[in-house]
Amino acid sequence: MAGQQADGGRPSGWRRAVDGAAAEWFGLAVRLGLALVWGWAGLAKVSDPAEAAQAVRAYEILPESLVKPVGWGLPFLELALALLLVLGLGTRIVAIVSGVLLLVFIAGISSAWARGISIDCGCFGGGGAVDESQTEYLQEILRDSGFLLLSAWLVYRPRTKLSVDAWLAA
Repeated sequence: MAGQQADGGRPSGWRRAVDGAAAEWFGLAVRLGLALVWGWAGLAKVSDPAEAAQAVRAYEILPESLVKPVGWGLPFLELALALLLVLGLGTRIVAIVSGVLLLVFIAGISSAWARGISIDCGCFGGGGAVDESQTEYLQEILRDSGFLLLSAWLVYRPRTKLSVDAWLAA
């Protein structure tokens, strides 16, 4: 029971952890960690958009007319998410977009795995057909699920230290 109930009007230990100043610093770490992921992914793809389009094509999900727009646009979306997360601007909205994008990635990887397609996810550049022994679907899904948890934290608790959101709210 200790730490679960308010003590004399003071918030419980769990509540202090989630709403306290430490949570704002934790949120900053989450925000910057997720920004690093999106920035790394976007930078790895932006220099070779044709390869990014090939990675999208390898999933065999989208019609050919959408492969290039998605492949060429995705790195710029990832870079925009990274920049907004670094700034801490629109954090909750950026976290929601991140979460949706990660769910799409998880669904795409799961779909390729279920259909027996052997591809590299192309998540951080590269992508396309690989030998079946080189697929890493489970690791990729678990990794993206971890990033999804980071996004969920920022949806739940978008207020973080050193953010434009906090500066605008002051």
